[in-house]
Amino acid sequence: MKAAARLNQLARDQDEGITDVVRRERTRLLNFIRRRVPDPNDAEDVLQDVFYKLVEANRLLMPIDHVASWLFRVARNRIIDLFRKKQPEGDELSGLEDVLTSPEAGPEALLEQHALVDELEAALDELPAAQRAVFVAHVLEGRSFREMAEQTGVNMNTLLARNRYAVRRLRELLVSAQRT
Repeated sequence: MKAAARLNQLARDQDEGITDVVRRERTRLLNFIRRRVPDPNDAEDVLQDVFYKLVEANRLLMPIDHVASWLFRVARNRIIDLFRKKQPEGDELSGLEDVLTSPEAGPEALLEQHALVDELEAALDELPAAQRAVFVAHVLEGRSFREMAEQTGVNMNTLLARNRYAVRRLRELLVSAQRT
């Protein structure tokens, strides 16, 4: 019984410690992030990610000697991740809307569009299920990787990798289909 009470007290002390750090560093850290991230929503997301990492590190009993320095280092890394994510990748199948023609384009253009869609569907069928699901959700349905990670519980980096592999494989399949 005493051990359980001590553990509960330890958990409360850790929670209070985190709360104190958040109160003490929040404004300074948010100002640091806002100077580097123009979108206030993105800045707030970065801040929340940083504090999440603090809670996670605390729960895993990771030793952090200088909490403020650690928070700013994590914030800097999160900002870098954010800008990497926002940069258009050379691997993306961008301009998919540009390839699809409008119904007013005429019967010949529509026939070409249907052939392209058929080729894309056939290529999608050749992808592993996990890659296909991520590609369809992100590229065709417009869902964010963060949203998919939250819904599926799959790490965001894993989702990004699956999408990258899917794009590369689709590109190979579509190029080879054009040659035949």
